[in-house]
This record gives sequence, structure tokens and C-alpha cells, in this order.
Amino acid sequence: MSQLTEETWVADIVKAVPKTGDLFRKLRIDFCCGGKISLREAAANRGLHAGELLTQIHEVEEKQAQHKQMQPPSLEPKELIAYIQNEYHTKLREELSALTPYVTKLTRVHGERYPHLKRVNELFTLLKQELSEHIQNEEDLVFPMIEAFLQESTVERADALNPTLSKLQDEHQTVVEFLKEMRLITNGFEPMQEACGTHRLVLKRLEDLEADVFNHILLENCTLIERTRQAQLIAKPIN
Repeated sequence: MSQLTEETWVADIVKAVPKTGDLFRKLRIDFCCGGKISLREAAANRGLHAGELLTQIHEVEEKQAQHKQMQPPSLEPKELIAYIQNEYHTKLREELSALTPYVTKLTRVHGERYPHLKRVNELFTLLKQELSEHIQNEEDLVFPMIEAFLQESTVERADALNPTLSKLQDEHQTVVEFLKEMRLITNGFEPMQEACGTHRLVLKRLEDLEADVFNHILLENCTLIERTRQAQLIAKPIN
């Protein structure tokens, strides 16, 4: 837990725990241009109790820290699928939705001065669409197919899974390419010295999103899909 107090500047809180930006936005606390004031002062300006607000901030911080602790890939396939859905799919949907207005605002306000932000917005839109469709397809089709196959590993089910798993990995690669370009054009998500608070927040959360997506893909490619491939070899031994 970071050493955040009621005397910490609002801007520094968002810098340390980017997802607190959602909380401040909801409470109409300016963390961007007006963020260089203490949490105590910001709370007083909005008629809020600073201690209660600090508690909410620590709750956001704790949830963010817990999410970053990746579960060891030693779970049984059914448990692993449930873990992926609970720890990655749910949070990914929430973050893509929450981050959208920030990216849109950043492009609208600073897109003319920093033209590369327009491409960041395009890439984020493509990324959001690809990931949203991808995880929905996993939940509706792919995961049930994997669970059914692992429960009863027939040759027919093994054959049916092959194109599905290949398509899944192709989609993973598409997502990786979007993120690689985003990292490249933002200079590794590094804000320029004159960047405002919103600009810095967006880059930090995009970087966090990149890390989560990479961990998510790694868990699927190297654990879930790899185990399924091994089971396919058993179901269809090479002569």
C-alpha cells in the first residue's frame, strides 16, 4: 500500500493509483489542471469528508494491487477458465468502458497539438472492438468447447477444436500488434514534460491495460491452449 494521506495532492494520487481518476471524475474533483491541491482541500471544496474519501481511495488501490497479482497457472482447466473470466474478462470490460471517455477527451482537446493522439484514439477503438468481440466469443463458444473436450476427449471434438484454437491465437496476435503500435507512437507510454494530468493518466492506464492484456494472453496461450493441445495429442496419437 502506498503512503497516501489526506495531505497528498490529488494529482499525485491519480499518478500513483490511476484508477482513482474514475472516482474523482464521479465526484467532480478536478485531478488534471486543478489537481495540485491536497485531498483534504479537494474534499472540503466538494463538501466531502476527507477521511471517508481516503478510505475509498485505499479500496481502489487495494483492488488494483490484487488484480496485478497474477494467479499461478496451476489450476484445473475449469477453474482456470473461471479465473480468466473473473479476473480478466470482467475487469477488461470495465476498464475499456471507463477509459473510453478519457481517450476521447484527450484526442478532442489535444489532437491538433499532438497529431499522434488521433492514431492512439483509432488504435484504442480498434482494440476495444477486437477485445470485446474476442472475449464474448470465448465465453459463448470457445470455453464451452474446451471444457466439453477436456471432459470427454473424443477425436471428433479434437478435430472441431483445431480451427477454433488457431483463430483464437490469431486474434491474440492482432491485439498484440495494436498494442505494439500504440507503445511505439507514444514513446513507450511516456508523457511529454508539458503533458497535462489527463494526458498522463491516459498513458499510464493504457500502459496498465497493455500489461493486463499481455498477462491475459500469456495465460491463455501458454497454459489453457497448451493443455488443450496436449489433450488433443492424447486423443489423436501420432502414428
